[in-house]
Amino acid sequence: MKRIIIMAAVAALATASYAQTMYEGVKFTDRDLNGTARFVGMGGAMGALGGDISTISTNPAGIGIYRSNDIMTSFGFSAFGTETNYLGNKLNNDKSRVTFDNIGAVFSSKIGNYTALRYVNFGFNYKKAKNFYNNTSMAGDLPDFVSGGEEYLVSQTNQMARQAYGAYNGPLGSKNAFSDPELGWLSILGYQGGVIVPVAGTNDQYRSKALDYNYYPYADFYSEERGGIDQYDFNVAFNFNDRFYLGLTIGAYDVDYSKYSLYDESFSPNDGYSLETWNNISGAGFDFKLGTIFRPFEYSPLRVGLAVHTPTFYQLTSEREAYLKSNLNGKRIEVDSYAALGNRVNATEFRLRTPWKFNASLGYTIGKDLALGAEYEYQDYSTVTFQDSYGNRLDDRYENTAGDMLKGVHALRLGLEYKIIPEFAFRAGYNFTTSAFKANAYSKLPYYSVATDTDFTNSDTRNDFTLGVGYRGSIFYTDLAYKYTTCKGDFYAFDDENLQATKLTNTRSQVLFTVGMRF
Repeated sequence: MKRIIIMAAVAALATASYAQTMYEGVKFTDRDLNGTARFVGMGGAMGALGGDISTISTNPAGIGIYRSNDIMTSFGFSAFGTETNYLGNKLNNDKSRVTFDNIGAVFSSKIGNYTALRYVNFGFNYKKAKNFYNNTSMAGDLPDFVSGGEEYLVSQTNQMARQAYGAYNGPLGSKNAFSDPELGWLSILGYQGGVIVPVAGTNDQYRSKALDYNYYPYADFYSEERGGIDQYDFNVAFNFNDRFYLGLTIGAYDVDYSKYSLYDESFSPNDGYSLETWNNISGAGFDFKLGTIFRPFEYSPLRVGLAVHTPTFYQLTSEREAYLKSNLNGKRIEVDSYAALGNRVNATEFRLRTPWKFNASLGYTIGKDLALGAEYEYQDYSTVTFQDSYGNRLDDRYENTAGDMLKGVHALRLGLEYKIIPEFAFRAGYNFTTSAFKANAYSKLPYYSVATDTDFTNSDTRNDFTLGVGYRGSIFYTDLAYKYTTCKGDFYAFDDENLQATKLTNTRSQVLFTVGMRF
């Protein structure tokens, strides 16, 4: 099939939009369990209990529980681990870093004892909503087999050849190829680097150069991800008759994400190529959160919480570079997008809209010693959408859509706090979060994509286990929490239905410390 000819303006728009994939949509939608050490120690299950600054981002009505002013800050230490297993070849990447996790304040204003409106409270909180810190590696032989009487090698170059299908080799080999909105960067790098070649008798169909060698290709992959999402929440909350609480939070987000990946594939002991990719995404977003807490029975300590979060509306910029170096039969070739574009990166603007979020919670206290919390949250990740810089929804007909690849995510949080003595408390919590990916989800780059990082991970369920202790004085207080997070998944260095998954396990151990005072 020949390549469909599209008006240049439309094609340029498509190229800009599909620098991104649904996997990045998931990355910017997901949130970590983070905040104050008390909140984390109870597994974040405080939506109905309230009275902690971190509930400002889950159930805004939780700020209405306050009856005094509160100022606090939190910092911690995190150890990140990634283990991969590809055909029995296990690799580990372990890193650690100090983190600044939270700072906030609540100002409580008493209205009266006999009016329906008892308190009006205002809150502000900063927290690290998402930490992207992660290193991943895999290595091993890529299999080959015979299909339909023809030999088939599993190789990243097959993905390059598929993307190049229908493109004439003249434009692909042009020095202006990286500026052509009808050409994908992966296919340009493959063709100009000599690792894909035209099929005999054609000038618009391609095959892997690996087929010319009598070896299994050997793959070696490494990536580094850095940055995070900073969240700033501004809140107002109301207390009516000490039974009904209402809160509104306006959230602002700052995104800083960077990724470097290196993929190396050997066709023989002396021949092969390496592909380096740089991807930086930055920008900002906002959302609104509305929540309520109420006590359905006047003389019962049972509290019920309900909250809804609008989508987060992001305005983002992606900057990409790619560099391929090949060595084939003693001939060295270098292909550099940065140099080809006149020593500049490819910068594209786009908008991302995350799903709506719905939250329901229960809180129950037994005397003054025991508090129990349970929380359920739902987001339909299949509604993640990309838009152009003007807000027009992008056409998905050339790409796997969120509806095809993603599904609803359910999160359950449980927590308890027990006061051994009035000043000293013990806490424990647990979170269970389901996967956002449907079975056999994959990342397919469309033919005009400027993205060249072909790797993707279908993450499975995530589990968070937490413990904490806290001391409360007459004014000052301090809390300490420990969180252990584990999540398994299937990692793929590139898109090939015959590539066996690399089994991946991500872990994170975090120690969190909070100091504050109430007055």
